[in-house]
Amino acid sequence: MKKYLFPSLLLIFSLSIQGQSLIGAWEATTSHESKLLRNVVIFADGYQAATFYDAETGAFVSTNGGTWSLDGNTMTETIEFDTKKPERVGTTTSFEVIFDNDELRIKDVDMVWKRIDDGTPGDLAGAWLISGRKRNGEMRQMDTNRPRKTMKILSGTRFQWIAYNTETAEFMGTGGGTYTTAEGKYTENIEFFSRDNSRVGASLQFDYELKDGGWHHSGLSSKGRPIYEIWSSRMP
Repeated sequence: MKKYLFPSLLLIFSLSIQGQSLIGAWEATTSHESKLLRNVVIFADGYQAATFYDAETGAFVSTNGGTWSLDGNTMTETIEFDTKKPERVGTTTSFEVIFDNDELRIKDVDMVWKRIDDGTPGDLAGAWLISGRKRNGEMRQMDTNRPRKTMKILSGTRFQWIAYNTETAEFMGTGGGTYTTAEGKYTENIEFFSRDNSRVGASLQFDYELKDGGWHHSGLSSKGRPIYEIWSSRMP
């Protein structure tokens, strides 16, 4: 059986190998139990997320991620969430990566990741933590330093949200796919959703605005409920 668990990839000392940046989204495919799995990895400045899902149905398989840094060809990461091995949360590991002509490999892992994008063209590339949510007409502020986190991580074309707890290693859910930003509209196209596979294939459009260092996000949720959220940029 092929090895298919991508090491959850963490603080920026360097973002590139041989002058080429890792920032953006990458994908690979592998087979597991007669199924073709797609693995998408999003690298933002200091943070990353890697997810496996069924390439045909979008059924969620696993996700992991956290913070990352690169020193030469050595990647070091600290795991914040891992659905397959939650005992890894809070641990740090290092491994050798090989990067050439928009292909990424990990030494001794039989997979090749190909670049999807370089962090463009979407306006929202980066890692974000939810910091405010309007309820009953009042904005409720949220502590971004608490162990219970909801993070959105975006490349130039890919997005993923993850709800997790770094203290208990609990995982609450995730979803992701592709996105676009145009004329104040943010559109998500869902390719996987851990809580409900029936959401795969849906598209959701929201109003968005970047102001006062935050991403203001409003519209209707996947359940048709009005939402207004503020997301704060997560700095390494």
